[in-house]
Amino acid sequence: LAERAKKGPDIHCPYCGARNPADAKVCSQCGGDLTGGDKREVGRVVGAYKAETQKPIICPNCGAENPGDAITCQQCGANLRPEQSQPAAPKPPHKKTLPASAKSPANKAVPLVFIIIFALLCVGAGIFILLSMKTKAVTGEVVGVHWERSIAIEALAPAEHQDWRDQIPSEAEIESCQQEERYIQDEPTANATEVCGTPYTVDSGTGVGEVVQDCEYHVYDDFCTYTVMEWQVVDTISAAGDDLNAYWPETTLSSDQRFGEKEETYSIYFDSSQGNYTYTTQDYNLFQSCEIGSKWSLNINTFGNLVSIER
Repeated sequence: LAERAKKGPDIHCPYCGARNPADAKVCSQCGGDLTGGDKREVGRVVGAYKAETQKPIICPNCGAENPGDAITCQQCGANLRPEQSQPAAPKPPHKKTLPASAKSPANKAVPLVFIIIFALLCVGAGIFILLSMKTKAVTGEVVGVHWERSIAIEALAPAEHQDWRDQIPSEAEIESCQQEERYIQDEPTANATEVCGTPYTVDSGTGVGEVVQDCEYHVYDDFCTYTVMEWQVVDTISAAGDDLNAYWPETTLSSDQRFGEKEETYSIYFDSSQGNYTYTTQDYNLFQSCEIGSKWSLNINTFGNLVSIER
């Protein structure tokens, strides 16, 4: 059998279908020419495949540990699978099922319903966008303004993070670490743990099966919690007013502090024949040009929202 397996997959006779060894020239059954005959399929899994190895079985009689596929205890010979020795329960009567083509048309309609719902949502979103973009001009008069400005104050303070040990900054202080799986690879290395599935048999095409076992290699590494000094917001100073003369708040910083992010918001209040509107912007130059009593063209969308202003 081993010699036959080495020759390669058997050949099926194109005339009578008989199976012949890979090196045969004529069919052993009908004498037909085997040139152009179909080779037997290679690679079909014969045995059952499991992605994970079976857990060991503990003998209930003596407590010995046995391989996961063992039937009797290797130490005392006790039966490890008593459920297999019980008579099989009678099978329930076979129930006929309708072929897929004969099933209820309601099942076929389900995907169509989802397609229709999705299309309606897309159309609705498109209409909403179009209505939001469509505007009409209304003349408005500036009746009031308001501004707010703020600056964050930052200071160096310890911050806690987590990362792999080789990714931690050199100036950080490591608090604790634990081993965690970092990645899986196909080739064995010194720092990898081998994990193999249950062996299974693959038909070589000659009638002789080859036992195969798939393995992968899990690499573990230190995943750590650490602290490092970082600039963090410790305070915020702000200023506000109801005029056009906005300014940034001032304060005295200590030696371990610095100014952080700045924020500014400007609100302009309008009165028009269609009602009162508020326009908010971060454009200081636009804000300064909105003098009390000045007239502006207000662009109002279909939903009654003020989306832009023009002089």
